[in-house]
Amino acid sequence: MGFIKEFKEFAMKGNVMDMAVGVIIGGAFGKIISSLVEDVLMPIISLATGNISFTDLFVTLDGSKYNTLAAAKEAGAAVFAYGQFIQNIIDFIIIAFCIFLMIKAMNKLNRKKEEPAPEAPAGPTQEELLAEIRDLLKTK
Repeated sequence: MGFIKEFKEFAMKGNVMDMAVGVIIGGAFGKIISSLVEDVLMPIISLATGNISFTDLFVTLDGSKYNTLAAAKEAGAAVFAYGQFIQNIIDFIIIAFCIFLMIKAMNKLNRKKEEPAPEAPAGPTQEELLAEIRDLLKTK
């Protein structure tokens, strides 16, 4: 029974729950970013590059010619799919940039305005110190 209790305590710790929430939100955020890349940005990039689809850039290693990567794979040809690699790099850069912007915004929101430190109480002036010394000397 001790093992189950120990597991329950572990699973209910704040860090584990925070991590679980982060994974769930990360999965949902990943879908949003994937849609941003595939549905919004890649059509613009494709238009800017003359309607080139990076995912269809490939070379067959046996020298055969195929119209699409899917057709080459369906035929069982060995392919060097460098376009998919380029696409994955673009996806990574866009995702990393979006995460950077999100974290930057969160840090800005979490940054509390620093209150100025209270001023140190003003110490006695030289005249006050000299007067105090003079008074001490008079009493002796």
